[in-house]
Amino acid sequence: MAVIVRDLHPDDPADTEGFARVRRLALPFILVTPESVVHHVTRSHPDAHFRSLVAEVDGEVVGTAQVRLAYDSPEPGQGSLNVYVRPDRTGHGAGSLLVRTAEEHLAAHGATKLFSWVLDEPAHRAFAERHGYRASRSAHFLRMDLAHGTLPPLQDPPPGVELRTAADYADDPRPVFALDAETTSDEPSDVETEFTDYEAWREETWKHPLLNLGLTSVVVVDGRPAAFSVAYTDGTLPHSRTRSSGGTSISTAMTGTARAFRGRGLAKLAKNACLHRARAAGYTEAFTGNDTGNGPMLAINKWLGYDICATEVRHVRQLG
Repeated sequence: MAVIVRDLHPDDPADTEGFARVRRLALPFILVTPESVVHHVTRSHPDAHFRSLVAEVDGEVVGTAQVRLAYDSPEPGQGSLNVYVRPDRTGHGAGSLLVRTAEEHLAAHGATKLFSWVLDEPAHRAFAERHGYRASRSAHFLRMDLAHGTLPPLQDPPPGVELRTAADYADDPRPVFALDAETTSDEPSDVETEFTDYEAWREETWKHPLLNLGLTSVVVVDGRPAAFSVAYTDGTLPHSRTRSSGGTSISTAMTGTARAFRGRGLAKLAKNACLHRARAAGYTEAFTGNDTGNGPMLAINKWLGYDICATEVRHVRQLG
């Protein structure tokens, strides 16, 4: 049973659906559709040297990898590879071949420090260690039953504060870009990120097929976006861009507050409003993720009613 690793063909529905299926089976806490798979391949910045790889056995996609350089980091030479194999097809060499192919690609483009997220399970951690990676920071996946769970009641914004949605900025999303750039730079991470390229952000983030503008909450203070909670959705319910999966899940991909407005409960306000809108629209399941060291956000998610459903560990390898 020979394993072949090659680039994903974004114009081949069998490839994109196979890639999405593997990711959903291996990592069911992350929303992915064929449209989002194509988006990453076709809209990533050229300097990221992004590749989506598939491992194929007898014409069937059994493993995937997403590979990129951290071109938007002030520290050069950093790259990432996230490898997933279908749980029922492990142990046949697909993961190792994906890792080797990804590492060769990143090294050829100057990467000397590689990062990879690995599920916090013995077999996954042992795989990473065998390939020379050591454990670093960790993060939780969290889940909430929106259909039957109890959200905190909606609160009226305080004086001078307004609740909007990202759809209000459809014609000019620059204010949202500025907020995203500031909050992302403060997010706990092994790799420092600087958003300075507005056009690249528009292509990669604002035009993401899972981004739900109507459910994404934006808290505005004195006319300025001060906090937000970004909603990704995977189904065919109102305000959803994607039309293939028929899912009813929402993922809050980012929740943050500008530095000048922190400590006022605005992130709580934004995320609670986002989830109430999602439930009213018919979404039944909510996911989110948290760095294990981000105490304030973990507290907010506990208040909202999320439960930890899995943990992943960032692993790092120094080349050379």
